[in-house]
Amino acid sequence: MKSYALVAFLLTTPFLHSAEWKENEKGVLGYDDTETLPWTVFQKHDSNRPLPRHVEADPMLTPPPADAVVLFDGTSLEAWETNGWSIQDGLMVAGKGDIVSKPVFGDAHIHVEFLIPDKRSEAIGNRGNSGVYLMSLYEIQIFDSHPMHRVQLYPDGQCASVYGETPPLFNACRKPGEWQSFDIIWTAPVFEGDVLVSPAKVTLFHNGVLVHHNQVVRGPTTHRDILPYHPHRSELPLKIQGHGAEVAFRNIWVRRL
Repeated sequence: MKSYALVAFLLTTPFLHSAEWKENEKGVLGYDDTETLPWTVFQKHDSNRPLPRHVEADPMLTPPPADAVVLFDGTSLEAWETNGWSIQDGLMVAGKGDIVSKPVFGDAHIHVEFLIPDKRSEAIGNRGNSGVYLMSLYEIQIFDSHPMHRVQLYPDGQCASVYGETPPLFNACRKPGEWQSFDIIWTAPVFEGDVLVSPAKVTLFHNGVLVHHNQVVRGPTTHRDILPYHPHRSELPLKIQGHGAEVAFRNIWVRRL
């Protein structure tokens, strides 16, 4: 089996393909040359998949419980393998590349508060692009999917999607420049040797709105391709993606379940 570091790089490095996306008549960008997702009738990153309906929502700004592992409290990056990220005015601001936690987790409740910068830009690739990678491999997308924008990203790339697989049940995005929250209840995949015994599942509240309920995660995250599960350890680091947008974070904590 390939080393974890190499596999993680291959699975999570975006935009390895040169194919260009296309905008449909509804202003949704997507691709028309990708494989059909086996559990749906839609292609991966299909612009014709229905967009989730927008609902107004308020973030859950929840302090860490007594049993939580605090990954960021506004004072230090001690819990992370540091790189180009920085602390600015008590916020953890995305820099070049991803940031990876030192603690490792399997089944867990992950709480993340994030702020997409208010640049009022229609440049789709820089609209608050980031993501929470559970076990460093399975991404919950962070993106500015507020309906104020004429052009929208493909539904399986909307904010709070299981990226490249499953759109959220609702679009609970707040406007850029407003705080948002994820509360992620994560059930890790289980392997026996090289055999997948049970896939990962996720329940997710975006700004207090249930947007995934015990949703099966079909495999590791990648752009355009469909990849199968590969065996890995039962606990792995949390990763947050740096994707060229200065998304800010605060109050990040994890409860092992």
